[in-house]
Amino acid sequence: QDAEIEPTEVDDGDLNVIMFTAGTTSRPKGVMIRYGDLASYALNTAEPVSEDDHYTQLMVAPFYHIAGLTAIMLAPYSARRMVLLRQFDPMRWLETVQKERITHAFVVPTMLKRIIDEPSFGRYDLSSLEMLSYGSAATPPGVLLRALELFPRSVGFINAYGQTETTATVSMLGPDDHRLEGTPEEVERKKSRLRSIGKPLPDAEIRIVGEQGEALPAGQIGEVAIRTARATQGYLAKKGEEGHIAKRDGGGWLYTSDLGWIDEEGYVFLAGRKSDMIIRGGENISPEEVEAVLYRHPDVEDVAVIGVPDDEWGECVVAIVVPRRESAEEPSAEELIGFCRERLASYKKPSAVHLVNELPRSDLGKVRKNVLREQFGAR
Repeated sequence: QDAEIEPTEVDDGDLNVIMFTAGTTSRPKGVMIRYGDLASYALNTAEPVSEDDHYTQLMVAPFYHIAGLTAIMLAPYSARRMVLLRQFDPMRWLETVQKERITHAFVVPTMLKRIIDEPSFGRYDLSSLEMLSYGSAATPPGVLLRALELFPRSVGFINAYGQTETTATVSMLGPDDHRLEGTPEEVERKKSRLRSIGKPLPDAEIRIVGEQGEALPAGQIGEVAIRTARATQGYLAKKGEEGHIAKRDGGGWLYTSDLGWIDEEGYVFLAGRKSDMIIRGGENISPEEVEAVLYRHPDVEDVAVIGVPDDEWGECVVAIVVPRRESAEEPSAEELIGFCRERLASYKKPSAVHLVNELPRSDLGKVRKNVLREQFGAR
């Protein structure tokens, strides 16, 4: 009971923690993260401490998620005071930011939406907030634009992208890219860029690769590959099976199973998961491309696009849409299909649209497309 805990020597390559993936597209996998991975993340992303630091970090991401784990490491390393919420509640979040003078916070898209939907939002003093990071799932453009309008202009927004396999964030869309200022053309360009995950951090590289691992040119969709010293070496063995290494090539590039593309200025955009790719009549269709068009419809609040089996085409495109509550009337399926027909190649438009009250999401805001396929795939 009174035994003193002795520190032990560890190497960078020693196993530190096993974190499980979300399991929204397959069974959760135990990612093996080393001491060196976490140290590398802290050393390469933490802001240096200064004498006049006044920062306070609000912790709301669960500690079983890589965002929560790295947050509790970075806060003390950067001399930030930590404030923990036992469970997320939008009013409690707003109260805590005001009372504790929170300067830094991280939320997932569903949290952000609930915060700005809170009827009492405007009554709280959020002037202390300096940085609001969001991530872990795609944020509906309408939600982000409303947040940029409602939060104080002094708040810097950051879209952080990473995976459990990369020990959290590897790319960011920074505050400057969220400030919708400049000429009308510049504002429109920045709005279109809000769906981007930004550019790689200094200790990471990102490229887009084809089926044979070849690097693809700007604008072409392929698999997102990441190279960083803090990428996992492999996964925990399941009962009765052997563990397996993470998929990578001889050059150290980790294949993420995310689809994406990079524009001429080096900004990275995601185009869904490889397993979500729809193949209709031999043509590949990215669900994110169709979703991006539907999000532009003024009466669409949220949307998910899936592929369902089809006897003639192999798969057909189906859109599940949450109408905007403020709209005078719900959009019809025919109207939304016509909207897509005018903005997409004909084979990419949805063959069916279903209107729902909300999309099924995980605790961290990721759309459970497997649930949608079960629900709408047999129709």
